[in-house]
Amino acid sequence: MEYNDILSKVKKIHFIGIGGSGMCPIAEILLHRGFELTGSDISESDTLERVRSYGIPVFMGQKAENINGAELVVYSAAVKQDNPELVAAREQNIPAVERSVMLGMVTRRYRNAVAVSGTHGKTTTTAMITQILLGAGKDPSAIIGGKLPLIKGNGRVGHSDTIVCEACEYVDTFLQLYPSISVILNIDNDHLDYFGTVENTIHSFHRFAEQTSQLIVANGDNENTKKAVENIQGREIVTYGFGHDNDYYADEISDSMRAREQFSVFHHGKKLTQVALSVPGKHNIYNALAAFAVADALGVDAPMIAEHLHRFTGVHRRFERLGEFGGVMVADDFAHHPTEVEATLTAAKHMGFARVWAVFQPHTYSRTYLLLNEFAQALQIADRVVLSEILAVRETNTYNIYAKDLAAKIPGSIWFKTFDEIAGYMVENTKDGDLILTLGGGDVYKCANLIVQKLQDKYEK
Repeated sequence: MEYNDILSKVKKIHFIGIGGSGMCPIAEILLHRGFELTGSDISESDTLERVRSYGIPVFMGQKAENINGAELVVYSAAVKQDNPELVAAREQNIPAVERSVMLGMVTRRYRNAVAVSGTHGKTTTTAMITQILLGAGKDPSAIIGGKLPLIKGNGRVGHSDTIVCEACEYVDTFLQLYPSISVILNIDNDHLDYFGTVENTIHSFHRFAEQTSQLIVANGDNENTKKAVENIQGREIVTYGFGHDNDYYADEISDSMRAREQFSVFHHGKKLTQVALSVPGKHNIYNALAAFAVADALGVDAPMIAEHLHRFTGVHRRFERLGEFGGVMVADDFAHHPTEVEATLTAAKHMGFARVWAVFQPHTYSRTYLLLNEFAQALQIADRVVLSEILAVRETNTYNIYAKDLAAKIPGSIWFKTFDEIAGYMVENTKDGDLILTLGGGDVYKCANLIVQKLQDKYEK
């Protein structure tokens, strides 16, 4: 069904799962554009409190009567098809669209829609671009996959004609977007439960690039990304990377203690400025270069871009430091693919800690099974590895894969069934100078919080 014009025909919109991190920013934008909103959810959260602060009525629990009066229903990807509100919408012939469809409709209302895609780094790069544009007075709207400290949330409503958002490739949701500027950070062997092969993934990114109207910013060091933008006609393609054949490239690279990357940005061989990042890792140089290219295209001068890249301190769950207790640093990171785990642990190993402990929660049976050897290799960068059980997410264990199978491939690693067991082990076995880094795309942050609590009990009595 074609929904492109529906926003011009409706006034009252109901959100199923309005407390979701991807739903709240869209609701905020629509509210400020004059729509009347209601929402429902099944659990309390900080995001839901933010929704209520806008004056949006929220129903706890999901019932058919909650959609009364709605002319359009929006539901998150987590909502099942037998949800009573979704069933009621179908029975009453009320149009119902998934979040990604609504995101596409919202972004098409902005002249400058920047969509950031890629297997890794979307949230960080989207947040970097947002922070630069805010600092430069461009007043963008933004929809970010994690909390940006500057805006105290993961979205904002601006009053300009620019919006910055993430473009997720899973189940081709980014094909709902038709941005004026698109970014392709990298293409890796993820979500193979859907795509089947990397070649299919590249093809989807090519389709996404073709839907871009003006400018494509692409990682020129990533072979799969280069394939994805081949034979794209009628759009400007700008590349970035470390290679000097890119339009934008980083050179004169150095790092200081705790891996704060410093480098110079060159454009067609001309040095534009120096950048000193406040977030660690070579992967963040790539993210910063992509953000630099976008900001430059939107008219921000190089010194200002550098200034606000330096002020960027990261987003929630991206090497987020939770504190230091008895000389033991605890940090949490969203890394849930071998490439991300490798990048994060490599950065951690260059930060001067005595030992780096990786506490990893495997995320989905399919990813763990298909990339088992790659995970084992990446995790061995750490000095010590502790594993939790695999988080099922949307799957059943048809692969017959378990955490013990991954542990068997990592010399010296151990695994536990519960976060409480892991936290207890970490407190008893870490010492002054160590880094505990929890890793995973699920709820391993709860384990990090338990570790913090137990370390506080031990050292701050």
